[in-house]
Amino acid sequence: MLTGNVPTFLGELTLLQRLQLGPNLLTNEPSLGLSFLTSLTNCRSLNTLVIGSNRLDGVLPNSIGNLSTTLELLEATGSHINGMIPSEIGNLSNLVTLALGNNDLTGSIPETIGKLQKIQQLQVYDTAIHGLIPDNICKLTNLGELNSMNTKLYGSIPSCLGNLSSLRRLQLGSNALTSTMPSTLGSLKDILLLNLSSNFLSGPLPQEIGSMESIVELQLSGNQFSGNITNSIGEFQNWVNLSLSRNRLQGPIPESFADLVSLESLDLSLNNLSGTIHKSLEKLLHLGYLNVSFNELSAGSYIGTDPLCGAAQFHVKACKGNKHTGFSKTKIFMVYTLPSITLIIIAVAIAIGLLTQRARNTHLLVRENSPIHPFNWRISYYEILQATNNFSEDNLLGRRSIGLTYKGIFHNGMVAAVKVFNLQLQAAFKSFEAECEALRNIRHRNLVKVISSCSNPDFKALVLIYMPNGNLEKWLYTHNYFLDIDQRIGIMIDSLKLTEVL
Repeated sequence: MLTGNVPTFLGELTLLQRLQLGPNLLTNEPSLGLSFLTSLTNCRSLNTLVIGSNRLDGVLPNSIGNLSTTLELLEATGSHINGMIPSEIGNLSNLVTLALGNNDLTGSIPETIGKLQKIQQLQVYDTAIHGLIPDNICKLTNLGELNSMNTKLYGSIPSCLGNLSSLRRLQLGSNALTSTMPSTLGSLKDILLLNLSSNFLSGPLPQEIGSMESIVELQLSGNQFSGNITNSIGEFQNWVNLSLSRNRLQGPIPESFADLVSLESLDLSLNNLSGTIHKSLEKLLHLGYLNVSFNELSAGSYIGTDPLCGAAQFHVKACKGNKHTGFSKTKIFMVYTLPSITLIIIAVAIAIGLLTQRARNTHLLVRENSPIHPFNWRISYYEILQATNNFSEDNLLGRRSIGLTYKGIFHNGMVAAVKVFNLQLQAAFKSFEAECEALRNIRHRNLVKVISSCSNPDFKALVLIYMPNGNLEKWLYTHNYFLDIDQRIGIMIDSLKLTEVL
């Protein structure tokens, strides 16, 4: 929790090898910019520089290229740095990791990036960087990770990326990339994660996908891929997560999918797929999530030849009577239906309970003098992912029909509740917008305050103040907790006061 400006006298520590300043609340003198970086050029033995997760507000100086050539790690993630990446960055010839994500950077990726022959990790995600992916990146033969998620890159994916045999993680999702998916990416036999989601890629899925022998996760959702799903996807058994949703794919689900024995998540929703959902998919014992909604599929031997049925908004035929399907396993989700009025009423009651904060001196409350939270702090999907330990079950606080709530510990030490909306439900979009609107305009002591939100086409979440003693449902309906009659009446009164405001 260190505050104040980063001093320039750090440059007088001429034997300094490692300088790690984050996460803290450090700033810089606006008139001087990030001049402390210039002072560090005197430290000729510097090999580690970590300034990320602070409140720096300035432009990377050109003098950054004069830092010691012994520098191997430069990490400046989430520090409100703006301006362009200086071309002089290419002078840091021994750099192994360059992490500049979650900043206000603009401009393009400099061509000089190709001079960093030893670099293994390059991160510029969650920035306003735009332009083409420079072909010079293909000169980085030791590159193991390239993460440019949620930037403004456009144009085609360089086919020469397929020559980077060291690549393990290639993340280019949420950009404006066009053209096709290069078949040369199939040469990346050791790649573990490939994310090209939410772009404008088109054409068929290349047959060469099946050559990625080690791949664990493939995210291609939210593009314009067409044609049939290539059978080669089912040739390897390492797949854990596979998402091809929101494309224009057609034809059947390949029977070879039944051979993906490690698969935990499969999303084929919002395509033009037809044919039968093969009973052989029952062999996928680890499958925890299966979504084939918004297609023209039938469930085959599970329910005879009848097509899937459900609510009209899911583009399937209406169900007749109370006919049950064979999909009784709760871990497989085929078509979602809306909750009944009774469940909605219960959900509303629980929501009020979650939002209720007693103003009295009971052990249920977070006191008014609790630590100040950085309201309006911009939070990215990847910060939420890290804070919740990849949405670990250990951090799960509660389940609701509209989504899940997790405990998150962020890089600055802040503890928050992260409410993640289930976007497979149409009602979730309206609920997210309604809650944002209500919580933006209403201030009340019984309402949990919103710290921030995270919203993109594939993910929506609210970040709320964490209530360490749990939600009201736990105190009312579990045997391990007890409220006396006065406390219960007080909660009812506070809830009524809240409904008057709403």
